[in-house]
Amino acid sequence: MELRNYVATVSSPAVFQSDVSAAVHRLLLSTKQLQESLRLWSTGQLTETEVSDVYVTVGTDFNNVIRAFAYHRIDLTDIHSIPQDLRAVLEQCLSEDPSPEALATYMPGVRQVLFKLLKGLQTREADWKAVKGTMVS
Repeated sequence: MELRNYVATVSSPAVFQSDVSAAVHRLLLSTKQLQESLRLWSTGQLTETEVSDVYVTVGTDFNNVIRAFAYHRIDLTDIHSIPQDLRAVLEQCLSEDPSPEALATYMPGVRQVLFKLLKGLQTREADWKAVKGTMVS
């Protein structure tokens, strides 16, 4: 199954470009939702399409994070490949029949991509705090 492409121009009305904290929070929630949707898929409780829909949400939330950081001139180019990396693992996983075994095979790859995302965001924490501090002053 080919996962649906996320649209880079979609923006969530609830997250303003400058609201890095809200954008990151939404992204972290959607990545947790993706992991849970894969677990449910592996037991037949969700379809491939439903997992793909969650992936689209992750992509949208990811783009909101990129825009929020860019608004403050904080570069995230080193993690721009995250949606594509995640998509590659998900396509492999979802091409299998749903099973706990398939989940066990592919979940480490999903977690590896998500870990790269978290590390990329953590390395920008000091930059964001510095910008945030100048906004308050």
